[in-house]
Amino acid sequence: MRLILYPTGDVRPTVRAAPAARDWMDATPQSYAYRCLPLNIANAHGWEVLSPSTFEVRWNGGPSKEDLAVTPLAGTFLPTSHFGSGILTFHPGYLMRTEPGHNLWVTGPVNRPKDGIAPLSGVVETDWAPYTFTMNWVMTRRNTTVRFEAGEPFCFFFPVVRGMVESVEPELRDLEEDPETLKHYRDWSASRRTFNEELKEPESAARKQKWQKKYYLGERPDGEAGDAEHQIKLHVKEIADKRASKKNK
Repeated sequence: MRLILYPTGDVRPTVRAAPAARDWMDATPQSYAYRCLPLNIANAHGWEVLSPSTFEVRWNGGPSKEDLAVTPLAGTFLPTSHFGSGILTFHPGYLMRTEPGHNLWVTGPVNRPKDGIAPLSGVVETDWAPYTFTMNWVMTRRNTTVRFEAGEPFCFFFPVVRGMVESVEPELRDLEEDPETLKHYRDWSASRRTFNEELKEPESAARKQKWQKKYYLGERPDGEAGDAEHQIKLHVKEIADKRASKKNK
């Protein structure tokens, strides 16, 4: 599947495959946050747009556009106060196109909490629309200065199949209706309780192992493989520059 980015201005923010690493995860004791595979996969599940500039933003709590101030510190690429109500608006600098039937899920950088401001998410029909989209953040604390650094991601996106979520038919059932899954669940639950108890013992095997790796390795509680397509790491492709103007130089 192709995803095409058309630059729309002279300033072209860097777009990169999102890395799995996070500073706050590095800072956890023994980097234990990386043991959470769903977290790692989500971190790298798309592409990030990086700010070319360093700037600060401050909101006084009012509803008007003028109540949000953006102060440039380095560079000329700046977000604006377009909507008011403490909303900060970025223009990513690209018109993006997906293949028919695919939208883009657009949000802030995943699992990168930022004090005083929160990203807003949107789903855009990028398979037909000749329109750009904006990436918006909303201030969550008045009279607080929030700083964005040059090279810091401000937007994250990945394609989704349009209509897929509407085709899902969710059901509530008793676990006993699926004996095989019930057995695996009970085996896992018992092993987790035992493992957590053994962690309290200084010289236990659990203490040496540190954490259970069954899900991370894609194994069922009995050690059998869970699924042949289990992923431990994503390999998202970087943006390939195929502009005709570049080839002709």
